[in-house]
Amino acid sequence: MASLINELIDVLGKELEIYNNLVPVVREKTQVIVKDDIAVLQEITAKEQESIDQITALENKRIRVMEDISIVLGKKDEKMNLSTLISLLDQQEEKKTLSILHDKLKETVNTLVEINNRNKALIKQSLEMIEFNMNFLQSTRMSPGNNTYTKNASQNSEKSLGTGMFDAKQ
Repeated sequence: MASLINELIDVLGKELEIYNNLVPVVREKTQVIVKDDIAVLQEITAKEQESIDQITALENKRIRVMEDISIVLGKKDEKMNLSTLISLLDQQEEKKTLSILHDKLKETVNTLVEINNRNKALIKQSLEMIEFNMNFLQSTRMSPGNNTYTKNASQNSEKSLGTGMFDAKQ
């Protein structure tokens, strides 16, 4: 059992390290989104994907270790999570270490979620602005203009109404 707990501590420690390394990358992503630098954004996204792949592998390992711990504790039918395991442990050192890792992981993941939500909002605003600009360009290109002719068959140069930026009828 002690070796399984040590393996779990090792896996959680590695996950925490990757998450902590991911925080500055995601913060940098915020600045890149604001600057609208697509090339750098692609590089950051590739870094994020590498971290996600590593975390996924560690999560799979963590799940296997937790299943093994459940079997050893005779709790195979129950879903074992880290909080439950911490409450079941008797050894203070392991309990303390797992509790600290749990709290740090939770805090770091919450930080990442907060930053990612901000990035999501920035990207949404950027897409809305792009859509607005596209609609504006399309409406000005498709506006009817003044195609009336004088009796000399030349185009009348009177200023066309309704070709402004906003349609007052809406």
